[in-house]
Amino acid sequence: MMIDLQARDTVTPTHRRLRLDTLIKLRWLAIVGQTLTVLGVYYGFGVELPLLACLAVIAVSAILNVLLRVAYPVTERLDAMRAALMLGFDIVQLAALLALTGGLDNPFAILFLAPVLISATSLPPLPTTLLGLLAFALVSVLTVSHMPLPWPEQRFDLPTLYVVGVWTALSLALGFIGIYAWRVAEEGRQLSEALAATELVLAREQHISALDGLAAAAAHELGTPLATIRLVARELERAVPDGPMKDDVVLLREQVDRCREILQKLTSLHEEDAPHEHMTIRHLIEDVVSPHREFGVAIEIVAEGAGKEPALRRNPGVLYGLGNLVENAVDFANERVRIDAGWSGDRVTIAISDDGPGFPYDVLARLGDPYLTTRSARRSEEDHERPGLGLGVFIAKTLLERSGAKVEFANGEIGALVSISWPKSAFALAKH
Repeated sequence: MMIDLQARDTVTPTHRRLRLDTLIKLRWLAIVGQTLTVLGVYYGFGVELPLLACLAVIAVSAILNVLLRVAYPVTERLDAMRAALMLGFDIVQLAALLALTGGLDNPFAILFLAPVLISATSLPPLPTTLLGLLAFALVSVLTVSHMPLPWPEQRFDLPTLYVVGVWTALSLALGFIGIYAWRVAEEGRQLSEALAATELVLAREQHISALDGLAAAAAHELGTPLATIRLVARELERAVPDGPMKDDVVLLREQVDRCREILQKLTSLHEEDAPHEHMTIRHLIEDVVSPHREFGVAIEIVAEGAGKEPALRRNPGVLYGLGNLVENAVDFANERVRIDAGWSGDRVTIAISDDGPGFPYDVLARLGDPYLTTRSARRSEEDHERPGLGLGVFIAKTLLERSGAKVEFANGEIGALVSISWPKSAFALAKH
């Protein structure tokens, strides 16, 4: 089976990424707050602190922000590593500022929690853990190594026990708040992903519902001309003498009958069959395969399993879905198509393989999406047909999944391989 991509690629991000603009704005907020605090304490309260050194540390953050704004566009999104490096710089910058202004004696030491909290809500666990360890290490260093806490009148030393208590509180807060924030954010991400998956399923159902309506309309519109063609074909079959021409007329009439059967299947995809209408796996496969034995490709059926052969209530959706996959296999096979059916205590499987060129590896993951055609443009030109719209595999996959099946596409040792697997409970066992 060959596949051409007829639609634009849909890009779905697998991880959320922080916008660089968000981190830059938060850093500007921190720079303004740090600057006002340092100047207010120095000039407003008359506290003697190393003003130039503090302003130099703050200026480094400002320069970095300006360089980032110039080097990257506003819409730039950072991967986890670059975002962690940005937040790590903020932790180091805060530690340098606190080292000049009292270490853990400074009440602004609580701001160590901010970068870790941002990381926990937006980055994977590994960079968040590394940032937490960095913050813990710097908090531990500041406990014993820092300049004295500036005081207006005289030096003020906090008791060692109190400093150790602050260190313990900050260390525990880094771990607890980080884990708590990550867990809450992760639940939100899971809910968002679940909603996105639900929207995708609903979109697929809308596609198939629209196609169901088109199928019913097509069946209604094509019914009359097909009946006319069938009538003319039968008259020609009676009038033409035996010979090659009559064989062609008979073939024409048979194909018209097949078209009518297909249209009847399309109009009955949602109709319930009578409760007694069950078919075993062998009968199901033979019913699907029989229309495709006339095209010069050998079709081999192997059915075996443990215990009694399960039976499926006659389901037009399953018949159409399997029929479409078998038709694709016959179209692209060189000489042979093999269908393996098996059953065990809890599952029923059907595998359709061919000896054709197989699936291109770059589109295997997207098989079953609408407008991903299973007929290449080259093959369509050889057959003097327009390239397909790629709806056949999409419809087949959706109909089979409606019946409870899981459909997987792969390349076998030779050619393409499609595996369909049902839980055994999805099959209605019939007493024969």
